Amino acid sequence: MSKKKLLALRFSALGDVTMIAPVLEEFMDQNPDVEVYVASRPFMGTIFKSNPRIKFIPIDLNNNYKGFFGLIKLFNELKVHNFDYVADMHNVIRTKVVTALFGLTGTKTATLDKGRADKKALVSQENRVFQQLKLTTERYADVLRSLDFSLKLSHQISSENIKEENAIGIAPFAAFTSKMYPLEKMKIVATKLAEDGYKIYLFGGGKKEVDELKTWENLNPNIKSLAGVLKFEEELEAIAKLQVMVSMDSANMHLASLKGTRVISIWGGTHPYAGFLGYGQSNDDVIQDDSLECRPTSIFGKDPKGFENFDYFQNLDAEYVYQQIKHKIENK
Repeated sequence: MSKKKLLALRFSALGDVTMIAPVLEEFMDQNPDVEVYVASRPFMGTIFKSNPRIKFIPIDLNNNYKGFFGLIKLFNELKVHNFDYVADMHNVIRTKVVTALFGLTGTKTATLDKGRADKKALVSQENRVFQQLKLTTERYADVLRSLDFSLKLSHQISSENIKEENAIGIAPFAAFTSKMYPLEKMKIVATKLAEDGYKIYLFGGGKKEVDELKTWENLNPNIKSLAGVLKFEEELEAIAKLQVMVSMDSANMHLASLKGTRVISIWGGTHPYAGFLGYGQSNDDVIQDDSLECRPTSIFGKDPKGFENFDYFQNLDAEYVYQQIKHKIENK
């Protein structure tokens, strides 16, 4: 009997696409009679390379598929696979149009519920509803469940990789400054951990970040920057060998989760309650300032009006963060 075919659509961002991988892996374990395809930007293919069961379809949105007729072209190219199910894991205009076209041809479809109203209430400064929202990975799972599949997520990170003893990764950057622990403080934290004998590996991308992290190597011989040195695939392999990754609320948290590496995450303008904590990671490994009543001010890190350049880390000095990281590593 031939397998049923399922297409998952998600074009960005890196962290969000990465969070789909463990959901699909557990889905395939529990639904072995389904063949899974993922359509995303070509760069995202590396995320799914470690699981050959997932068939990746690269979609170059920068150069192709512009406008409505471009989306019809994309639909026609995807249609040749004869999918039985389409899971829209993105819920943006592009994916909605492609999903609707599949629906018109009789394919069973389902679309992500982003929980916008709950998220709006979480960041409201006037009428905040401060509570843990559904995890994004569970929202992805819900899309598959609404296609009538059964799926129970374990929320466990799993690693078959041999970890390098005392190896700590530090990924100090994030897309928005509201999510970035100040670099001068982070330098102190990295130096203190290096002085304790930990091997510190630095992660970042883009020329500015690469140049900045290179200078950190002068702080201590135990600090080594991998930024700009490794290809993305090699970077993932390096992350897999870490004992712990220290990251912001950023893609690196999700990449580490994917590779079965524990993450100690530092949060500023955003909050784990929004549902974006790395898959299988623990709230006990979160460092944040619970005394700042304005937090969270946003879901993704973009400063709202009145909070431009606000310092969400003003009460988290380097000594405190260093002690927190040490305590969390040594007590688990």
